[in-house]
Parts: sequence; structure tokens; C-alpha cells
Amino acid sequence: MDLIIRGPNKIYAVLPRVILPFKRAFNTNNKKIIVTAFKVLQLMVLLGPCVGRALVPFYRQLLPVCNLFKQINVNLGSGVDNQRDDRIGDVIEDTLQILERCGGPEAYINIKYLIPTYESCVRN
Repeated sequence: MDLIIRGPNKIYAVLPRVILPFKRAFNTNNKKIIVTAFKVLQLMVLLGPCVGRALVPFYRQLLPVCNLFKQINVNLGSGVDNQRDDRIGDVIEDTLQILERCGGPEAYINIKYLIPTYESCVRN
């Protein structure tokens, strides 16, 4: 995470090289590893210029794991949840929303194709 924070303009250049390690992390089915990988992905998209749009072609490698864990969340209504950052379903939902916002016009279509239960955060 320190590398991403200190050199956000270099993320785009190495993006194709990090897809396979992300895919391996997601395929472990270890919730802690998946949550950490999604948090790193969020940081890359938020800080790196054009990273959100550049990731759209890689959604097929990165997002299928979301279908397995997306529904593991807690609905507190209007309550405040301090553990939201540790719950895999909530982290996945946050990541998908970031990818949709930063991925350009094609992002939602690709996310919806891979995760049929996803609801847009932009088009509401």
C-alpha cells in the first residue's frame, strides 16, 4: 500500500502484471486475503490516474469471486457499523461501487454481466 500511495502515477504502467497476483489472491477463498486484495484494488483505482478505466478489460479475471461472497454482509438500517471494513460482502460492495464510478461508461455493463445481483450506485 505504501508503494501505491507514494507512486500513484506508476500504477497504470504495471497494471497488467498485477492482475495475475490479484486473481491468485481471490482464488484462495481465504476471506482475509480476499478482503486485503480488494482494499489494495480500491486504493489503486482511487489514487492511480486512469486505472479504473484500464481495469475494465480485466473484470472477467477479477470479479467472479464476488458472486461467492457478495451476500455476506449485515444490514443495520440507519445504524453505524464500525466493522464494515472487515466484512467481505461489504468490502466487495464498496469495491464494485468504486469500480463503477471510476471505470467509465462500460464499467457498469461489465460488472452487471459478471455479477447479476449488482445494483448500480450511479444510475439510481
